[in-house]
Amino acid sequence: MSSKDTPAIRQSKGGVQSVERAFGLLECIANSAGSATLSHIAADVNLPLPTIHRLLNTLVNLGVVRQLPDRGYALGPGLVRLGDIAGSQLGAIARPYLRELVAELGESANVATMDGDMVVYVDQVASDRQMRMFTEVGRRAHMHATGVGKAILAGLDSEQVRHIATTAGMPTPTEYSIGTIDGLEAELERIRERGYAIDEQEQELGVRCFAMAIPDSPAPLAISVSGPISRVDQSFADRAVPLLKDAAARISAEMQSGR
Repeated sequence: MSSKDTPAIRQSKGGVQSVERAFGLLECIANSAGSATLSHIAADVNLPLPTIHRLLNTLVNLGVVRQLPDRGYALGPGLVRLGDIAGSQLGAIARPYLRELVAELGESANVATMDGDMVVYVDQVASDRQMRMFTEVGRRAHMHATGVGKAILAGLDSEQVRHIATTAGMPTPTEYSIGTIDGLEAELERIRERGYAIDEQEQELGVRCFAMAIPDSPAPLAISVSGPISRVDQSFADRAVPLLKDAAARISAEMQSGR
């Protein structure tokens, strides 16, 4: 990301400049997969270095930014509680739509968001079938090996994808998991073309998942439906994809109306 294309600091009418600048620094760090060097921040936000130093020192003292051993900066633990609360609120917004998906499709539905270089599940509505998929809310997973994670990655640029994959690593939980950055980028291109992601037994053998990103969400967000491959087949996909698309659009609209 460059300040020319997507400025980290957005000026709002009547806003407090120092607050907008501080949040701009947080956005810059977040958009760099959770950590950034001072030179990167300076190039991105287009502020004088003394101003950047002063704001970063304040954010470090507040615990919302931490300084790394290499003198870079990362998002700090003070954001965790805020993030947990925001995540639960995102889950609450999505929950009615997850219930609709479960009612229509008979399989478990999830919503997840990006958490640093991982994906975290913020809500689930489980199927009432005896054999069903269950994901614990708050569980973190590698983005490259989950449907929701790949759906989110498909909305990022190549530099961000490579940074996340390099930082988090690319473990292969199953024989179907993607284990290389080149393989991941090829998969993400397929996702962009068709508009949705598939977890093809990449996280757990015998489980298939269809996922879709929420457009224009305030944070990277995706919803999914998952179940055993014996039930979640092409016929299921033909029904699930339009329902996911509709749910994603309605969740997006509700989030936009609440801004």
